[in-house]
Amino acid sequence: MASILETELYPPIKAFLTAQGYEVKAEIGAADVVACRGDEDPVIVELKTGFTLGLFHQAIARQSITDAVYVAVPRTTGRRFQSALKSNLKLARRLGLGLITVRLADALVEVHLDPGPFSPRQSKPRKERLLREFARRVGDPNTGGSTRVTLVTAYRQDALRCATHLAANGPSRGAAVAKATGVANATRLMADDHYGWFERVERGIYALTPKGAAALPASAEPES
Repeated sequence: MASILETELYPPIKAFLTAQGYEVKAEIGAADVVACRGDEDPVIVELKTGFTLGLFHQAIARQSITDAVYVAVPRTTGRRFQSALKSNLKLARRLGLGLITVRLADALVEVHLDPGPFSPRQSKPRKERLLREFARRVGDPNTGGSTRVTLVTAYRQDALRCATHLAANGPSRGAAVAKATGVANATRLMADDHYGWFERVERGIYALTPKGAAALPASAEPES
């Protein structure tokens, strides 16, 4: 497949803007595309063959000239592009930029977002979940920026406490594990068994599985 050139985006963009009454010219100063209509502020469109940080840097720089700044990229098919479009729409919205895609096969120009001020909305439930996890986490067992490693969450720390108790005391009632470890929801945690560490041997009594036993040497018991 031949590489797409930025210049291939210009004719469809120009035709689209011209149809709306703009006079359009390319490569005016540092701007890829400039469109003017009457006494309105100019519209600037920055072209790229794909979403890049450089594209957004250029567009932000053009905001010193006008508020009406768009980024434009070719529209392709597949989940990868759809995911990139969704993510970059969020970024463009936060930066106050517009976003355009061009389907080169038939010169379809689609405006997904117009420029405008943005005020982020905070999610109270997400904030509460974050602070709850922060409060429950014992110590600081992870390293910031870690990838492809098993992170130690407050839930995992609770599971390790339960597993450690069962390793030392054998099959136990959930209430006894809760009292000994301080994990109030020990019975529910062992019943849910998200890690495959626990098994119910009798009603209300749980034991450690081989997988649970194997997990203990690799994870130190959290400090109280």
